[in-house]
This record gives sequence, C-alpha cells and structure tokens, in this order.
Amino acid sequence: MADVATLGRREQTKSQNRQAILDAGRAVFAELGYDAVTVRDIVRRTGLASGTFYNYFRSKEEVFAALADDGARRFAPVIKHLREQAVGFESFVRAAISAYFEFIAEERRLWLEGRPAGESARVLPRETPEMQAVFGEVRQAIQAAAGGPGGVPDADPDYMAAACIAIARDVGDVMTTRRPPDIAGAAEFASAMILNGLRGLPQRREA
Repeated sequence: MADVATLGRREQTKSQNRQAILDAGRAVFAELGYDAVTVRDIVRRTGLASGTFYNYFRSKEEVFAALADDGARRFAPVIKHLREQAVGFESFVRAAISAYFEFIAEERRLWLEGRPAGESARVLPRETPEMQAVFGEVRQAIQAAAGGPGGVPDADPDYMAAACIAIARDVGDVMTTRRPPDIAGAAEFASAMILNGLRGLPQRREA
C-alpha cells in the first residue's frame, strides 16, 4: 500500500499535469483559433505523452469547456458584485464595461508573458475560452438588469444584449492592440455608444 507521502506526490503530479494541459490549451486556442486546434497541438505544447492527455480530457472540447468554466468562475463574482452595487442600469453598464476591459487587458498581458520566446505578439482572438465565458456572463447580467428599475423595460432583451456584447467585443479588440491599452477611454466610448443607443431603441412588438 502506498504511503501518504507517495499518494501526496501522485496527487501533486496529477494537478500539475492537468494544469499544464489547460495552460497549453489556453495558449494554442489563442494562437490558432478554436476550429484549427487539435489535441496534438495541445499535447505538443505540454511536452507530455499523448496518453497522459487522455487521462484528464477526452477531447479539445473538454479542454475548452474547462477553460470557459474557469473564465466564468473568475469573472462571474465581479459582475454579481457590480450588479448589487450599481445604482440603476446606466451605472451598471459603465461599471461592467470597465471591468470587462480590465479583464481582457490582463488576459492579453498574461498571454503575452507566457508565449514562447521569439513568437510574434499577435492580437488575442475572440475564440479564447475565457472571452466567450465572459460574454455569456455579461449577457445574463445585462438582461437581468434591463428588466429591473431604471432599465429599458420595453426593449427586446435579446437584441439589446447582442448589441451591447458586440460593441464591447469590437471596442475591446481594438483596445488590446494599443500600448498601453486605454481602458478608461475605451470604456467611456463603449458605454456612451451602448447607453445612447438604448435611448433610441424601438418598443418591443407584441407577438
């Protein structure tokens, strides 16, 4: 029977291997885009044997899902706190946009620091799992806030959420290319676009 120390080392190795796979997945999804990535790409970046990968994940889809869960786990409390603290819908939108831009700027900084030496510093693309997870959290939060006091009670919530996410996504893409990223300026611009656009929304049509 293995002693406690041996079991402890095994658990540590398991944890390290799983984290190595997730880190590799994050990097190759960012570099190649989700559709182009294969399990082989992920394994090659880890330096582990291909059989080791399948001890933890069955496919690239499972790696992507694990990363998305991690992104949602880290960002969801931020959105929840902002929703609780916001005084009205406008306050929430401005705070959420600023928080989102700070999040993607930090994600890109960490990715750049972790890329292999000599690799070009390309823009972090939209397929990154954390970004998709964040968009999902923002969508839910905006829809919930819009239905309450100070929101836009008679606008189509699906269209509104899609438009808000699109503006934040595209402005954020440009922001991350600047050195240093202009988080405050980008947040003000995106918030103004969203809030001014909401004021001109048509009333929701009855089915």
